[in-house]
Amino acid sequence: MDAEKSSLIEYPCDFPIKVMGKSQSGFAQVVLSIVKTHAPDFDDAMMEVRLSKNGTYLSLTCTILATSRTQLDNLYQELHDHPMVMLVF
Repeated sequence: MDAEKSSLIEYPCDFPIKVMGKSQSGFAQVVLSIVKTHAPDFDDAMMEVRLSKNGTYLSLTCTILATSRTQLDNLYQELHDHPMVMLVF
C-alpha cells in the first residue's frame, strides 16, 4: 500500500514540529535552516521559542505546511541526526 494513501494525515495541512535542545548559541538558527530546507515557505517569525525554567533547554515549535509524508519523514530525520538536537516530536 502506498505510504501517502495509508497516512491518517490529509495533505497539505498545517503540522507542528517541536524540537528541543540545549540553550546554546546558534541552536534556533540551525533548526530554522533545516526546517526551511524541507518547508521553504515557512515564515521565520512563526517559530515559537520557549526557554526552560532554569534556562538550560530551548524548545522550538515550527508549524509548517506539510505536503507529504516523505517531506515530514525527511525533515524529522535531518533534525534527529543533528548533534545539537536532543528531541524531535
